[in-house]
Amino acid sequence: MTSCFRSLGQALLPGLLVLLFFVSGLVSAGCPTPGQWLDGKGEPLTPDALFEDAAAADVVLLGERHDRLEHHRWQLHALAALHAQRPDLVIGLEMLPREAQPALDAWVAGELDEREFLLQSRWDRAWGFDADLYFPILHFARMHRVPVVAINLDRSLVRRLAHDGWDSVPADERYDIPPPAEATDAYRASLSRVFEEHPSSHHAEADFERFVAGQLVWDRAMAAGIAEAAARGSMVVGLMGSGHLEYGHGVPHQLRDLGIGNTRVLLPREATEDCARPKAGIADALFVVASGDRYEPSRPLLLGVRIDDDPAGVRVQAVMPDSVAADAGIEAEDIVVKAASIDLDAPGDLVAIVRRQQPGHVLPLTVLRDGTEIELLARFPPANDPE
Repeated sequence: MTSCFRSLGQALLPGLLVLLFFVSGLVSAGCPTPGQWLDGKGEPLTPDALFEDAAAADVVLLGERHDRLEHHRWQLHALAALHAQRPDLVIGLEMLPREAQPALDAWVAGELDEREFLLQSRWDRAWGFDADLYFPILHFARMHRVPVVAINLDRSLVRRLAHDGWDSVPADERYDIPPPAEATDAYRASLSRVFEEHPSSHHAEADFERFVAGQLVWDRAMAAGIAEAAARGSMVVGLMGSGHLEYGHGVPHQLRDLGIGNTRVLLPREATEDCARPKAGIADALFVVASGDRYEPSRPLLLGVRIDDDPAGVRVQAVMPDSVAADAGIEAEDIVVKAASIDLDAPGDLVAIVRRQQPGHVLPLTVLRDGTEIELLARFPPANDPE
């Protein structure tokens, strides 16, 4: 009987092998599914092989679309996997300029709560995306005492370098960052497509060359910040927009110019219905995430004003009817100089303070009106009030 089964198996084996080959071909040719890693050519990749290779790099760069919550969740898991193999790693953030480094150090050391960190880092002035997208990563760094470095520059310095040129800014005022390597033709072509798709995002007097110059400032600044951290012997994991990383342009190109070539670029790739394969060379590896909508924070508390910069504080351009601001007595052309007894230097400072308020709370404000300081109270409605 045993020999009969053996003979039957031998007879069926070729057909089974053909069937298995056919089925495996269907799997490999199918749409990438969430949770799957792909190599730079779009072929399946095992996590063990991926992270064993990445752990040998000097720099690992994790891309993102800033408003995609799934991208940040993926970054957190990738960081955890890398940290398991390289506990000496350092995290580099595009989101904050170098002036925010003391706040980052205090956060990692456990000396600040979330509200104080946002205020001291001036998050809302530096970055236009909700901090709640990034707090899981920041808490991971704090829990494991992983150093976090701010690798960006203040927007005013970016404008100076892009508009006036690197030679016009003394080296010590630009953190001794050397001028960037020239953009490759392929990168310029990519930036040209971006520029043409979003013309309304640029000032009327801006042209393509100025747009490229600004992009190169960002790329070089982040690459220099990463290189400085890597020089201390740690692996650096940089978090930044995918546009700075794709096809080895942007930051990887600037890192090579700074003498750092042992890098890996890992990008999230949203699952798509057309099953299109990623373009070869876009990254060293891609992780497939479920397609999702843009992140929308829970309904925020609103003061109900349009605001702008002012040397004395925050100028109120307009007050919305039936708003918290209107009820508080705020008027157009008032200058808000303090909120919750905190001096205001920029509109983002006021936005940050309002965002941290709770329904039903009262926010003390000091406004300057016709040269006279006035104390006002902004009362936010309770959570059960109708919208």
